[in-house]
Amino acid sequence: MTPSGNMVEKFVERMDLMLDHMRSDYARWSDLGEDPRGTRARMSEEYSASLTYYMGKKYVKVTDGRSVKAFIVACTDDRKFQYGDILKPAGWRAPARNFARGNIFDVENGFNSVRWTGAL
Repeated sequence: MTPSGNMVEKFVERMDLMLDHMRSDYARWSDLGEDPRGTRARMSEEYSASLTYYMGKKYVKVTDGRSVKAFIVACTDDRKFQYGDILKPAGWRAPARNFARGNIFDVENGFNSVRWTGAL
């Protein structure tokens, strides 16, 4: 079953929050001290601009243009996973379906299992 209406709006809202979390995690990681040439700031801007996601039939692919960072379950009829589960990538086209790394709707835990490098 494909979600619609309010479910999709909440999904997109939580996806945007996850990407914001990844961007701030990258900024925190790259802030290691002085940056007289502005290299780290430029790299942070480039990473932030490249981070995006693509909707598929069953999953949403989160990528920075060069590598896949995570897959998010975008259907409600998956036998093993819930809607919004965060999965680690097994490759460019498919997630690792061993276990979920979290859920984008789990407000209490935030995105503890997601870093700028992707799903842990």
